[in-house]
Amino acid sequence: MNYAATTKTKAETTVIVGMSGGVDSSVCAALLKEEGYNVVGLFMKNWEEFDEHGVCQSSKEYADVVRVCEKLDIPYYSVDFIEEYKNQVFNHFIEEYKLGYTPNPDVLCNREIKFKVFFEKALELGADFLATGHYCQKKRQDDSGKYALVKGADPLKDQSYFLYTIKSEVLEKVLFPIGHLPKTEVRKIAEKFDLATKHKKDSTGICFIGERNFKNFLSNYVTFEDGNFETLDGKIVGRHTGATYYTIGQRKGLGLGGQGEAWFVVGKDIKRNVVQVERGETHPAMYADTLVATDLSFTEGEFKHSLPFHCKAKIRYRQIDQACTITDIRDGKIYVEFALPQRAITSRQSIVFYSGDVCLGGAMIEKSGATYYEQNKPLDLDPEQELEL
Repeated sequence: MNYAATTKTKAETTVIVGMSGGVDSSVCAALLKEEGYNVVGLFMKNWEEFDEHGVCQSSKEYADVVRVCEKLDIPYYSVDFIEEYKNQVFNHFIEEYKLGYTPNPDVLCNREIKFKVFFEKALELGADFLATGHYCQKKRQDDSGKYALVKGADPLKDQSYFLYTIKSEVLEKVLFPIGHLPKTEVRKIAEKFDLATKHKKDSTGICFIGERNFKNFLSNYVTFEDGNFETLDGKIVGRHTGATYYTIGQRKGLGLGGQGEAWFVVGKDIKRNVVQVERGETHPAMYADTLVATDLSFTEGEFKHSLPFHCKAKIRYRQIDQACTITDIRDGKIYVEFALPQRAITSRQSIVFYSGDVCLGGAMIEKSGATYYEQNKPLDLDPEQELEL
């Protein structure tokens, strides 16, 4: 692997691997050890939750870290960032839901925890590099000499969407040992080293919710009131259990029946506690071709391209990159026009920009432009248009 230049030999180069107890970070440690680096495993405890048997989930994950590190004969440690995670990620998540948004805590966790306090702790402990099991890569830019964030080689696992807030000076000291591999190969490597995590299922969902019922969990922190499902012309078609539970484009879990096409969420009026719904997966109220975003974050710190700038972007993790134009950046906001109509542009989700495989950065969606319904504009969708991977 071609890492940042250093005058040290591999044996003299200390790489601290952020180990979660999963197969990806386990394979990172194995590969780095095989290459001859001085590898140290570091487990990050962000959340403390007990299962029905009274066993802490993070303790189970740490036990897997211990087994892997002992198998590889590398030292291991654990650090506690529960307070930081609660203050900088979890509380923000709850406040966003109270306001009626659908937040994405993974982006905030990477920015505030993994590549900030955890990164700083790794350097404090003497690391030359921090390595993580993320499916992404980096490369040095020819023009600036700075590092750019690059998509992972496996398109179904690429995680650059969640890492767009990483700055080039941090990338300088971060390694992604499995970013060039498909997931199938990572599993084979785990088998080769006979790691305890070789058959472990991938974790899904939000870490502090896990396998539990999402509504039940959220109700412990947010008070919800029943309200009406209404069509855009104000017709009441049912009752919901709290407007903030629902997100634009949602179909499942509405509990609305009747003959005809399925119902979809097309809007929310939080002040009135109303969820707006319409029938049909391609209802024009779910589509817009412009948006405004704030909280800009670019890898090189500033956006250095002239406007208008043509590139690709995605407004959700599993979306295929969409052609767009950044038309303006002013007053801390970025204005974007898409070549094709975009379905379910959602406030407080991220828009992430790409030039080829290079992730330029991103921003937090503030609002979409007027929908095709609001403009009374015909929605002409390409029947072969693919929006999701």
